[in-house]
Amino acid sequence: MGPHPAVADVRRAVRESLADLTRGGLVLVACSGGADSLALAAGLGFAAPRMGLRAGLVTVDHGLQEGSARQADRVVRLAPSLGLDPAEVLAVTVGTEGGPEAAAREARYAALAGAAERLGAEAVLLGHTRDDQAETVLLGLVRGSGPRSLAGMAGIVGIYRRPLLGLGRSVTTVACAALGLAPWEDPHNRETRYTRVRVREHVLPVLCEELGPGIPEALARTAALCRDDADALDAWADRVYREALTGRPPAEEASPPARPAVCLSVSVLASCPAAVRRRVIRRAALAAGSPSGALAAVHIAEADRLVTEWRGQRAVHMPGGVGVVRNAGVLAFERMCWGSPAKESRAQG
Repeated sequence: MGPHPAVADVRRAVRESLADLTRGGLVLVACSGGADSLALAAGLGFAAPRMGLRAGLVTVDHGLQEGSARQADRVVRLAPSLGLDPAEVLAVTVGTEGGPEAAAREARYAALAGAAERLGAEAVLLGHTRDDQAETVLLGLVRGSGPRSLAGMAGIVGIYRRPLLGLGRSVTTVACAALGLAPWEDPHNRETRYTRVRVREHVLPVLCEELGPGIPEALARTAALCRDDADALDAWADRVYREALTGRPPAEEASPPARPAVCLSVSVLASCPAAVRRRVIRRAALAAGSPSGALAAVHIAEADRLVTEWRGQRAVHMPGGVGVVRNAGVLAFERMCWGSPAKESRAQG
């Protein structure tokens, strides 16, 4: 008699996710002890040796609630029974920048990346499911962040892999029960002060009740379609960015910038569709030193107006002290000392 269908689904998802890895390589699973990551850990422990891979486990102790160290220790002690070795607790210190969710995520990924490098892992598996993907798409809609945000989470990004994106959260719960595993219920997953929890607990259930039970699946399909479109536009923007780079420094430089200016041909930018042009402008702003997390659509739109609605405007302010000026057919992105007459008045068609 074969495994329970839910168990089989998880194992198959793991096998498909790891099919391209080199035999003998180490794969780590990031496991909190919740149903999703616990089912994933069990699936990895089963599939890895049959694929000629080594499998280990890491669990992150954020230290944000009483008993977190005990829970992390419990997960590590469970690893041998799942066929996972090595198994480690990664204790982190969570900061405050960007809010509690963002700060915890940043600390968690930094710890996972460090563990993967130290242990020589080829991949780190994350337990995000189709329901998590649906939540991510809804959050992207609320932010109005565009198709890249609506594309949700990718199945593979660098060393990180998400084998369960095609499976619902109910599958992992059933798989754990079928395997006799007792998942841990993280109290933070019920804390409605977190935006994602409110989406999970209130918004998605209302949508399913009012519009039908297939909402998570539909949102996940939307993410996949948006990802295909965004990937195509990004590849187009990469080509245009290389073509638009002029290498020309801005004229009348009062003092050397902190890093070389990024200069783009206005005529090349003007020949592109808006979706491509704005992606190119974002790349230039990031290359000049604007922080990704602070760079918003409004900044990109203002810089875009220097191309499409040129009226002799002064420099556009970007996060990170970066300014954008148009001069002699070139759009220059550079660090600026705001208020300097030479800098501000240099922009001319």
